[in-house]
Amino acid sequence: MQTQWNFQNSYLTLPEIFYSKTRAEKFPNLKVLLRNKNLINQLNMESDNFDKVIIESINNREINSFSQAYAGHQFGHFTILGDGRATLLGEHINNKNERFDVQLKGSGKTPYSRNGDGKGTLKSMLREYIVSEAMHNLNIKTTRSLAILNTGEKIQRETFEEGGILVRVAKSHIRVGTFQLASLSKRQNDIKELLEYTINRLHPEILNENDKYLKFFEKITQDQINLIIDWQRVGFIHGVMNTDNMSLSGETIDYGPCAFLDEYNPNKVFSSIDKNGRYAFNNQPKIALWNLARLAETFLHLIDTNEKIAIKKIENILKKYETIYHDLWLKMMKDKIGVNQNHEKDKELIRELLDLMQIYKLDYTNTFVKIKHNNLNKFDFMHEWISKLNQRRKLNDKTKKINNANPKIIPRNHIIENILDDCSKENYKELNRFISLLNDPYNSDIPDEYMKEPTNEEKVYQTFCGT
Repeated sequence: MQTQWNFQNSYLTLPEIFYSKTRAEKFPNLKVLLRNKNLINQLNMESDNFDKVIIESINNREINSFSQAYAGHQFGHFTILGDGRATLLGEHINNKNERFDVQLKGSGKTPYSRNGDGKGTLKSMLREYIVSEAMHNLNIKTTRSLAILNTGEKIQRETFEEGGILVRVAKSHIRVGTFQLASLSKRQNDIKELLEYTINRLHPEILNENDKYLKFFEKITQDQINLIIDWQRVGFIHGVMNTDNMSLSGETIDYGPCAFLDEYNPNKVFSSIDKNGRYAFNNQPKIALWNLARLAETFLHLIDTNEKIAIKKIENILKKYETIYHDLWLKMMKDKIGVNQNHEKDKELIRELLDLMQIYKLDYTNTFVKIKHNNLNKFDFMHEWISKLNQRRKLNDKTKKINNANPKIIPRNHIIENILDDCSKENYKELNRFISLLNDPYNSDIPDEYMKEPTNEEKVYQTFCGT
C-alpha cells in the first residue's frame, strides 16, 4: 500500500491553452466526513493514513495541481469555460499502472471561475457522492467519489451553508468541450497534440493503426452509446448534457441537477434550468449523437483533407451507431422484461408496456421489479399485457441466461433530500445506511422503505445545480 500519492501529470505536457496552474484555497479546519474504502484500496492507498494524506494534499503548496480549460455548447449555445470550482491534484498511478485523475471539486476560485467563488456546498457534494457511487454499483461507467470534506466555513448561497469539497476520481476529465477549445486555438498543431494525447491515454491500442483518428471517433461513439443505454436502463436523467459535460472516457460526469425517474414519463425533465426539455429522458440518445457531431467537427481536417469526404465518413459512423443504439435498446428492454430470443413483435410488446406505464404513471424501477417477479396482477389494466408477456416467454431459450437489468434500489430524489436534511444536523447514520444498501442494488433483501415510490407530498419536481 502507498502512504502518499503517486502523481505523474501527463496532461501538463499539452500546450498551456488547455490548463492553468492552480491551487486549492487554504482551509485551516478541514475535516474528512466520508471516505470510500473500496476506492481507496483500488488506488492502493493506506486507509489508516488516508485522512491525513488528503488534508495535507489540499493545503500542500508543493503539489503541481492545475485546472483544465475547455469550451462547450450549453443548452445549444457555445461559450468558453473551464474548471471554475475544481483543481486537479494530479494523475495517480496505482500498482497495476492504472492512471486516475484525482480532482478537488469546490476547492476555491480558479482563472475560470468568472463571478463565482469556486466553492461548493457540503450538501451538493454529498449528493454527488451518493449518486455517483450508486451509478458505479449499478454497473454504469462513472466518475467516482473518493471522499467528502467539510471545509469548516460557511458559504453564501440563498442562505449561508456549510462548505464542502468532493474528492473526485476519473479515468480522465477530457471532454468534448476540451476539443472545442482546441479548435479555437491559433496554433494549428494544438488540436492534433490533444488528439494524439487522448488516443494515447484512452485508446492506446489504436495508436499505430491506419485511420486512427476515425477509429478513435468510432470508439468514443461506441462508449457514449453504451453509456446512454445504461442511463435509459435505470431511468437516469443527467439533466445537463452540455458538450462540456460529456467525458471522452465514457464515464458519467458532473452530477448537477440529475435525478432518477419515479413514475415513467419519457418527456420528464428535472433540471430547473432546462426550460424547453432539451435534456429530457427520451432526448438523451439524440443529444449524445449531437454532441458527438460537435466533437467530430473539431478534427475533420485530420480525418481527410477533403472536408466533404471527412463529413461523409463521420455521418456514416453516426448513422451506424444510431442503428446500433436502437438494437441495443431493444435487447436491454427485453432483458428488463425477461425475454430472450427474437420475435417480430418484441418492439410492439415493449412499446405497449411503456405506453401503459406512462398513462397510469407507474413507477419505472418498481414496475420492472414486479415484472421480474410476476407480481403485476394487482393492476387490472395490465392483465392483457401480462398475458402477452407470458405467451412471449414460452419462446425463451431456457438455457440462455437473462442479464440482471433491474435494480431494486436507486437513489430516489426524496430519500436523498431527507438524508441531506439529516446531514445538515450532523446526523450521518441514515447516510451511511443508504450508501451501504446502494452498494448492492440488485440484492433481494432491500428494505421496503427504500423501494417505495414517493407520495405526492414527497415528490421532487425540480433539481438544481446546488454548488
